[in-house]
Amino acid sequence: MNKIVEARFLGPDVKLFRITAPKIAEKRKAGQFIILRVHKNGERIPLTVADSNVEDGTITIIVQGIGKTTQHLNTLEAGDEILDLVGPLGKASHIENFGTAVSIGGGVGTAIAFPTAKALKEAGNHVISIIGGRSKEYVILEDEMKAVADEVYPCTDDGSYGFHGFVTQKLQEIIDSGTKLDFVLAIGPIPMMKAVADVTRPYGIQTVVSLNPIMVDGTGMCGGCRAMVDDKVVFVCVDGPEFDAHKVDFSTLTKRNKMYLSQERQSVDEFKHKCKLDAKIEEVANG
Repeated sequence: MNKIVEARFLGPDVKLFRITAPKIAEKRKAGQFIILRVHKNGERIPLTVADSNVEDGTITIIVQGIGKTTQHLNTLEAGDEILDLVGPLGKASHIENFGTAVSIGGGVGTAIAFPTAKALKEAGNHVISIIGGRSKEYVILEDEMKAVADEVYPCTDDGSYGFHGFVTQKLQEIIDSGTKLDFVLAIGPIPMMKAVADVTRPYGIQTVVSLNPIMVDGTGMCGGCRAMVDDKVVFVCVDGPEFDAHKVDFSTLTKRNKMYLSQERQSVDEFKHKCKLDAKIEEVANG
């Protein structure tokens, strides 16, 4: 079980995995996530289920190699196995026919926005997708979004592809054009989600974000994922991960996500050193 049946890079350090997990594939809904461990001494990390196939019993996750565990995960290939994973976790996205819905994905956040965009379209919405990246190679899942959305606007910070600018600038352009927006979903880095909330707030557009705090057990017991929403403490793994963007305390969320930054950097440095050492040992062994 938990065998990787497909592994391929979508962009720099961004890799797609299809993993055998029939029970999760059968039950998961848009917006939900899993928690996995790569090996017995590994940490538990949450990853959103980007897609699933009930017929072949697989789920799809998309991983950006930033920390030690995600970098380690991205070294795996088809045929390898993941030690354990649990899910689906969290509440599913609230889906209804809002009217015109905008799905915004920043970087690897597009992988999280995709299943919800698909569900919104199936519910009868006119779906507009805005997907962003630092440059062209960081814009992912454009073809997949085109298959489920009515309009797709790729954006790049450096202007190497699509709209030259941030996803928030494209969102503002759409609003300024007179298009009436009934619902906005934004998923990506915290500064991006906050910026989207700032854009939509003056217009009273219902806006939802998927939060990404530090998370360990996924059942609400450890308290690591707590955040402030509407001046109340919530546990993102069980109360979310999606919340009203206009009520999220992004400042507190940012501070909490930086709590273990020095330890994370140390872990990454040690992992990279080990990888280089292993490569050197293999080189010497092979003559």
